[in-house]
Amino acid sequence: MPSVKLKHPSPDTISSSSSDSVRLLSRETLRISASLASPPDDLPPPSLSPPDSQFLHSTLRLICCEEIDGRRWKYVAESDGSGRFKRNSVRAISLESPQTPFDEVGSFLRSYVVPEGFPGSVNESYVPYMTFRALKHFFGGAMGVFTTQTLLNSVGASRNSSASAAVAINWILKDGAGRVGKMLFARQGKKFDYDLKQLRFAGDLLMELGAGVELATAAVPHLFLPLACAANVVKNVAAVTSTSTRTPIYKAFAKGENIGDVTAKGECVGNIADLMGTGFSILISKRNPSLVTTFGLLSCGYLLSSYQEVRSVVLHTLNRARFTVAVESFLKTGRVPSLQEGNIQEKIFTFPWVEDRPVMLGARFKDAFQDPSTYLAVKPFFDKERYMVTYSPTKGKVYALLKNQANSDDILKAAFHAHVLLHFMNPSKVVTRKSVEQSDPAFAPMEYEIESRIAESCEMVSTSYGTFKSRAAEQGWRMSESLLNPGRARLCHMNEEVE
Repeated sequence: MPSVKLKHPSPDTISSSSSDSVRLLSRETLRISASLASPPDDLPPPSLSPPDSQFLHSTLRLICCEEIDGRRWKYVAESDGSGRFKRNSVRAISLESPQTPFDEVGSFLRSYVVPEGFPGSVNESYVPYMTFRALKHFFGGAMGVFTTQTLLNSVGASRNSSASAAVAINWILKDGAGRVGKMLFARQGKKFDYDLKQLRFAGDLLMELGAGVELATAAVPHLFLPLACAANVVKNVAAVTSTSTRTPIYKAFAKGENIGDVTAKGECVGNIADLMGTGFSILISKRNPSLVTTFGLLSCGYLLSSYQEVRSVVLHTLNRARFTVAVESFLKTGRVPSLQEGNIQEKIFTFPWVEDRPVMLGARFKDAFQDPSTYLAVKPFFDKERYMVTYSPTKGKVYALLKNQANSDDILKAAFHAHVLLHFMNPSKVVTRKSVEQSDPAFAPMEYEIESRIAESCEMVSTSYGTFKSRAAEQGWRMSESLLNPGRARLCHMNEEVE
């Protein structure tokens, strides 16, 4: 970096008050850039106060900038008198004005009624279609009240009796609660695409739970309404899951433009089996079997069939579970599993909303780095990449942070790199929380240990990532359509951080 005099500017540059302001802004920009480019031991002496009110305290230094859905944060850290960073001194400063209550309500509603990335994620016909669909369901819901009352009257309830009205209201409340549950679960959004096997099986578990709650109404009939509402909420959530995952599964079976035919035939098979099951239930119910025993046996058969159903689906895309299987196999054996092997080995008993995973893709800066010195030490390894990875010994997780230019291949490479680093951080190398809480002399070797492992992982990724992609493509995996579901946080480019 060329030598820049920060304390003794030439007198020729001081010609007016406006030039003084420009010189002050330029000086502070150069100071921040020099601070980021130099190690902590060579920090420049504090210069004049920067114009940014967030940096009026001379010990605060800018670390990086982060963006999530258009909203930005700056991360700053505090240095001590010797020029070193204080540990756990990273703090986030929002660059956006706080959202008004109206904006927060609007964002909350949009998360339920429009797809993620709207309007760019759908074509222009989506809005008129959903408008008329909403009107259709409005009239259908209103009509359902009168049809329910008519059905109750037809089985002997008097039109004018208060009992008939109470029963009708209770029934409508039960159905209404189910619709609310269906609406709330729709917020899962893209998880229906990314983790459809896991959600499909979770939905079947909820279906059996709802059936069990319905049976419980026989033991406590005075709690019929709350139990029936709860059961209907659970079963409608299961229905949303089944409906949302049905099309991607049928799409995996279709080899041409016959998705409609495959779907129709699949639903026909399901209806025939449902009718046969109904007939079987009527036959055995005449013998008055034990309700609990019968329900338990049928539920076991239902869940076992559901588990085998989702395991039998062979998907060509890589979500997090299948990607983990593929990378672990590649690192251990040098080969990528076939489509059948990868899908069979995919874990079904993991729920997408559980965030306790060893690899966090698209993580936020504050989750990945608590010590600013660690970030500055790791950052040079990834100057030419559109991502960076690190390991947190206190949490035992690898964090992959994405930069704002990252495309789908960069996300795939970041995930691969994160698994490689996790592979290097084997149990003999992982540092426990106890060692982290020790004094700095004991902590320093651990930092160098992580840095050396990151350096090794970078070397391995540079030579093996292309091989992994080619071998995965040979096995039939669609590398261009990965469904890794990264977080939305993105690190801003360096030239954007100091604007």
